[in-house]
Amino acid sequence: MTLVDTEHKDGAIWLYLNRPARHNALTQPLLDELFTALKLAEAKKPTALVLSARGRSFSTGGDIAGFLDHTGSQDRLLSYADQLVGALHDVILSLLAFPSPVLAAVNGPVTGGSTGLVLAADMVALSNTAFIQPYYSEVGFAPDGGWTAMLPEKIGTAKALEIQYLNSRLSAEEARRFGLAAHVCAPSDVEPKITEWVTGMSRRFAQTHVATRQNVWDEPRLQLVKERLDREKARFLDLIARPETLAGMEEFTKQSA
Repeated sequence: MTLVDTEHKDGAIWLYLNRPARHNALTQPLLDELFTALKLAEAKKPTALVLSARGRSFSTGGDIAGFLDHTGSQDRLLSYADQLVGALHDVILSLLAFPSPVLAAVNGPVTGGSTGLVLAADMVALSNTAFIQPYYSEVGFAPDGGWTAMLPEKIGTAKALEIQYLNSRLSAEEARRFGLAAHVCAPSDVEPKITEWVTGMSRRFAQTHVATRQNVWDEPRLQLVKERLDREKARFLDLIARPETLAGMEEFTKQSA
């Protein structure tokens, strides 16, 4: 079974995170498959790229069980975290640099670093059962995936800090009000709404969409996001191996069992 499914629909390429039994929690193999799928999709020059997920959740972010599996030595844990967060950030940057419009069909909850996959999308259709929540302060992690690198620009610095300090849960409707989603609907209507957007785009000049996206995500802007993501990873590595963080991971895993 692949961890990322690829489907071609009416000129768009759909990529589905496919680890539903674990709520599409991010692992190195999944991120590696997603990065490869993005590069293959880019070569096809689709009308749009659509990122979605199988199951009830979009993604719960980095799999804490994966971190705990590497706590036998500090070097192993740091190496694992470095590769995982680095792979997530590479995927986010690839989404931002993708030439065609990037859409997200968000079927369920989005937590932790997987939020960056949604932040990198141009237009988001959100299930009314979905929510967005950081959870970093519940475990002791430093934010990754764009929570500090991208979210403040999207919704304002004060609100981005408030959400992370209080571990606030944004409902689907709140996410729409803050501009994180263009549309909220019943779960069964998410994919039809994306299809409607793709159909509308296909009636217009693709070369204009490409030029528009490249102008918005030009090299200076991409470089700024990269630098901020690099700082996120450095802070993540600084905190991940601390005793209090290890205790936080273990406690969080018990509460989530």
